[in-house]
Amino acid sequence: MSAGNAVNAIDTALATGEGQEAAVLLERTREKVNPQLRRTVESLPGSMRRVAMYHFGWEHADGTPAAGNTGKAIRPALVLAAAQALRGPGGQVDDAAVRAAAVAVELAHNFTLLHDDVIDRDVQRRGRDTAWTVFGIPDAIITGDAMMALALRLLAEDPHPASAEASARLTACVIELCAGQQADCAFEQRAQVSLDECLTMATAKTGALLGCACALGALYAGAGPEEVEAMDAFGREAGLAFQLIDDLIGIWGDPGHTGKPAGADLIARKKSLPVVAALTSGTAAGEELAALYAGPMTGDDVRRAAEAVDRAGGRDWAQAHAADRMGRAVQQLSRAVPDLGAAGGLLALAEFVTRRTR
Repeated sequence: MSAGNAVNAIDTALATGEGQEAAVLLERTREKVNPQLRRTVESLPGSMRRVAMYHFGWEHADGTPAAGNTGKAIRPALVLAAAQALRGPGGQVDDAAVRAAAVAVELAHNFTLLHDDVIDRDVQRRGRDTAWTVFGIPDAIITGDAMMALALRLLAEDPHPASAEASARLTACVIELCAGQQADCAFEQRAQVSLDECLTMATAKTGALLGCACALGALYAGAGPEEVEAMDAFGREAGLAFQLIDDLIGIWGDPGHTGKPAGADLIARKKSLPVVAALTSGTAAGEELAALYAGPMTGDDVRRAAEAVDRAGGRDWAQAHAADRMGRAVQQLSRAVPDLGAAGGLLALAEFVTRRTR
């Protein structure tokens, strides 16, 4: 399938209403996954449990009950949707095992969030104070470590035949993800970063875990090696599209929706993909952005920087590249699921990550 045909496949799915399924799919995923996710988090001892319960929004800082806000659940939704797509006509999948794998992926994701908030000094997540600002840096880091251990324990204790390979994949994924995070931090100290370097970093930091989520779903559906690898590749390409959109939101997102200050990535002078595209554009606006990035950014500087990214073509490039990556993603998906009609859930999630605004 060509990239153009892949994009047409998404458009066809949208025309038939499949692209509108994402919200329902994500809500059903939370309903399926959150009970086990909460039970697993509640197994943590003492203060780590308290930090984790706060992070997921199930408790206030003083330990009293809260409504809960566990996030969008994109990664566990990919696990479940991949398993559904590959179970085939009349196929059977161990739903309990797939749910456990989905919980493991979500725990691994939140391990990264707790650490990222410390590294980036982010003070808001999901509309409330980040865990490190409430409980301190040591407790936030240690709780993140414990979440990763919980994820691996879930897979290690699972008697499903796919659990060993799933555990190995998740472990390798986290190592790659950490390498991506390390590169991201290193870029902040460098005056010049190439677009290829930035794309490689984003694929490791974001694409690796989405690819792993899809691969785990395929494994638990009993898929063969080629199908598993194709699903991993689909998730990686979709993950890069996701990161491109996330970077746009980091500049132009509505704080009321994102739970973070306007222009948060610009304030932190992050070398996000639209920013690097602008900085390497060879335009006057790119030079203006470089000058702004050379010093601390406050007040009107943030607005000027956002306008410079836009005028230098960073915004348009990121939007176009996200669409291109989704075309590549669907190409990979068609290798595992030739009849894309059986992959409606995955296509709906793909549409969501490339068209969301928050």
